[in-house]
Amino acid sequence: MERRREAALTAGTAGRRLTSIDGGRGDGPAEPAGPPQRPGGVRRLRPERDRAAQPPTVPEQARLWHVVLSVSGQVTPLPSLRASLEQLAHDHSFFLTARYAADHAEIRYWEQARDLHDAAAIALRLWGEHKVTANLPPWEIVGLEVVDRATYHKRVAEGFGDPPPHLGGVHPY
Repeated sequence: MERRREAALTAGTAGRRLTSIDGGRGDGPAEPAGPPQRPGGVRRLRPERDRAAQPPTVPEQARLWHVVLSVSGQVTPLPSLRASLEQLAHDHSFFLTARYAADHAEIRYWEQARDLHDAAAIALRLWGEHKVTANLPPWEIVGLEVVDRATYHKRVAEGFGDPPPHLGGVHPY
């Protein structure tokens, strides 16, 4: 029984070469089996060509950014505007609050992004991407503020940048 297992394990490996040693992948003649080629009992490993050219990547942590998006445009009936903003609140995660009037609105929410550039880019796309699904009016973005979480909480603690009077939901000015 031992002979069959050993034969089965070695039968298909006769032509294989290790890729971590010189001679693997057909770079040249394969190293002969037997004693190591370098002093000290260690074989020389082939340098890693692909990984050496690229620095090691560290996974970047996403951060929370407080976003205030201001939009403005032609007068829109308030009931339909409220329904559209409520649909946007339902569709978009981290939505905090929205204030609105017939010709402008302000949306406050948290955005999770790698850095300020990503958070701002996502915020600038928000209105256009949800225009159809939330039936938003064809308004343009007229203002954008993006601050990190620590700055937002520092402002609130110092009495500046108070949170809106109605936390959560969609409210008229």
